[in-house]
This record gives sequence, C-alpha cells and structure tokens, in this order.
Amino acid sequence: MLYGLLSTSGVSFTPAKDIPDLSGKVIFITGGNAGLGKESALQLSAHNPSHIYLSCRDGSKAKAAIQDIQSSVPSARLTFIQCDLTSLASVLAAAQEFTRVESRLDILMLNAGIMAVPPSTTEDGYEIQFGTNHVGHALLTKLLMLTLLRTAEAGADVRVVALSSIAHVTASGIQFSGLKSAAGGVFTNMTRYGQSKLANILFVRELQRRYGARGVTAVAVHPGIVRTELYGSVFGGLLTGAVGRMVKAWYTSVGDGARGQLWAATGKKGEVVGGGYYTPVGVVEQCTGVSRDTKLAAELWEWTEKELEAYNI
Repeated sequence: MLYGLLSTSGVSFTPAKDIPDLSGKVIFITGGNAGLGKESALQLSAHNPSHIYLSCRDGSKAKAAIQDIQSSVPSARLTFIQCDLTSLASVLAAAQEFTRVESRLDILMLNAGIMAVPPSTTEDGYEIQFGTNHVGHALLTKLLMLTLLRTAEAGADVRVVALSSIAHVTASGIQFSGLKSAAGGVFTNMTRYGQSKLANILFVRELQRRYGARGVTAVAVHPGIVRTELYGSVFGGLLTGAVGRMVKAWYTSVGDGARGQLWAATGKKGEVVGGGYYTPVGVVEQCTGVSRDTKLAAELWEWTEKELEAYNI
C-alpha cells in the first residue's frame, strides 16, 4: 500500500519555465476554485492562454479564486462557469454556456472530485463518488467532444487530463449493478472512492482508443499525496503518532502536486502518451491488472454512454 507514496524519478518539469506559450489556447478546468485546480489555473495563466474557464458549484469561491489569481497575473483572462457534477442538468447547462461563447477547446482538465464521503447518491441517483468523479465528468467530456475534435482538426494539440488517484488499487473492478445505490456495490467509503478513480483511468484509456487518431490525447494523473483540503478532511484526524508523522512526511505541497497535471496538459507532444496513467511527474505506471483491462474499459464506456444518451447539445 506504499505504492504511489514514495517518489520515483520522473520528468524534470518546472511550470514557470517549462509550460510553453499558450497563446490562442482555451482551457476548461473543473474544480478550479481551490487546491490543484486553482493552482493549475494560476500556473497556466502566466503563459498567455486566450481564456481559462473555471467550473465549480460555489460561485463566490470561484470568483474569489479568480481575483486571487488575477492579483498574481493581472493579464489573466478567467471566467467562472457554474457546474455541479452531482447534477447532470447542471453539467449540461455548463457545457451549453461554454459552447455558446467558445468555438475551440485545447485543454480539458477533469480536476474536481470528492473523496471517501459517507454513502449518498447524486441528484440523478448514482453513488455519490462515482456520480461526481466519473459520470459528471464523462457527460462534460461527451458534450464538449465536438469542440475538442474541431480544435484538433485545425491542427491544435488537444489534451484531456483526468485527475485519478493511487486509491484506484482498492477497487477490484466496477460493480455496475450497484452504481445506482448509495453503497455503490462496495463496502467502504474509501473503496467507493477507489472505484471512481479506477473509472477515471479506464475512461481515458477508452477515450484515447476512440479519439486518439483524431488528435485528442487523453491521460489520467495521480498527483501524489497532496496537502489539500480534500486529503485533510478525510485523513486529518487519523494521521496521529508515528504513522501520522511518516505519512505527513510524504505529503507534497499543492504547487508540487499540480506539476503532474500541468505536465500532462502542456508537456511536449510525444512525451505525453495518450491512454497513459501517470504518477509524479510523467512516470508511466501500469498498476493493477484491472486498470489495464481493455474489455472493462469498453464495458464502462458503453454503460456510461447508455446512461447519458438523453443528454446532447
């Protein structure tokens, strides 16, 4: 279970000097109001993108994040789009709002997520973690796919980056029969989280298989054990004594944690291999056999498409 906690030699990547000029590029980041999403928006803003769209549920938090980023990068062009991933209607509205004002999308960063929360369901009846971390993001990707493909057809280097987690190793598969229940077909809050993170990896693998030849590069990224509100809310009370001190020593800062997804979004074409699952920074990992199961990836894709078939723009 120490896998993914210990550092592995990877790509040398310093956002300030290694993110290229992003002139003309349009970026969409879910969960851009805090943590890794906000940090990613900050670092990307410094490299002159045409526009960055930040989505989250809470408009006041997003607007505060935008003000904070613009205090560091006054030229940053940022817009908030309200998007609650627990509501497919909200995701649809967010995609509609985006496509009304933009005709291109170069980087889609599926960053938002919840972790190890008590049993519950989304507005549409999905297990809360699977519904938020996978289903909501899958619908957003589906609805923005034509824009991504149009951008790629014009010759742009288009990326889809999904934030996954080493916690996917806790899942033995996808329990399809339980996904429309609070328990999600598995027994603990953490294994339900792991199931949703496994889905992120399988989703980008199938996304790459279907759209890679059309110019879309899709990858999943484990950011490391990052000192964010998400980890603190889950593990804060548990990390005590010698074990707590040891695990906290492996924590990385938000700035360091965001490097993996920033590399995946902006690293040199050819270095970022589509369909890959990366640990910090740029280290290709194979992990569990189930995360490499192409049949399961296709089954998840078909299940997801059927669930979302009523939503189109």
